[in-house]
Amino acid sequence: MKLYCFPPSPNSRKVQALAAHLNIALEIQVVNLAAGEHKKPEYLKINRSGRTPTLVDGDFRLAESNAIMQYIVAKASPNDMWPSDDRVRAKITAWQCWQLDQWNRACNVLTWENMVKKFFNAGDPDPNEVKRGEGLFNTYATELNEHLQGRDYLLGKNLTLADFAVAAPLEYAVPAGFPLQPYANVQRWYARISELDAWQKTASKM
Repeated sequence: MKLYCFPPSPNSRKVQALAAHLNIALEIQVVNLAAGEHKKPEYLKINRSGRTPTLVDGDFRLAESNAIMQYIVAKASPNDMWPSDDRVRAKITAWQCWQLDQWNRACNVLTWENMVKKFFNAGDPDPNEVKRGEGLFNTYATELNEHLQGRDYLLGKNLTLADFAVAAPLEYAVPAGFPLQPYANVQRWYARISELDAWQKTASKM
C-alpha cells in the first residue's frame, strides 16, 4: 500500500501512526503542500480534490484520513484498535466524526492563525479569529475532558482508532496556542498517547 501524504499534517500523521502501531508497511510518498505539489496534474489524477492523505492499494484509491484508518486496520482486524463488536466500531466511528466536524473546527482555527500563517508568510494572527477559535476549543475541550474522566482512552481501557484520530491535532498544541491548561484529563490522556512508540516514530519534523 502506498500513502500519499504531507507528514506535518495531523491527518497524515494519524494514518502513519496507526500503520506503525499495527506494524503494517506503507510506502510513503510525500506530497509537499508548501510547494504546491497537491495542485499538480500528477497528484490530481490520484485525488481530484488535491487533499492529503490518499491511499493507493493496487487499483483501489481511497481519500479521507479516517476512512483510510478503517481500511488499514481491517488488514489486521479484529484487534483492540478495531474490535469485532459492531457497537464498539460504531462508537469509534462516532468519535472520528466528532473529530472531523467539531474538534477540528476549533483546532484548525488556532493552528492556522497562530502557527500555519507564519509558515506560509500569510500575515499576523487575526485577534477576532483567535478569540473565536479559543471559544470553540474551550467548548469541545470541556466535552472531551468530561468524557475522559475515569477513562484511560476514549472507549475505556483499550486504545482504538478513535484515540489516534482525536489526538492528532494536539501535536501542535503549544505553537498553535491551544488553551489546554484547564483540561487535566485531556492532558493526561494525550500524554499517554505521546508515550506510544508509533506516536513518537511519526512525530513531525516541521
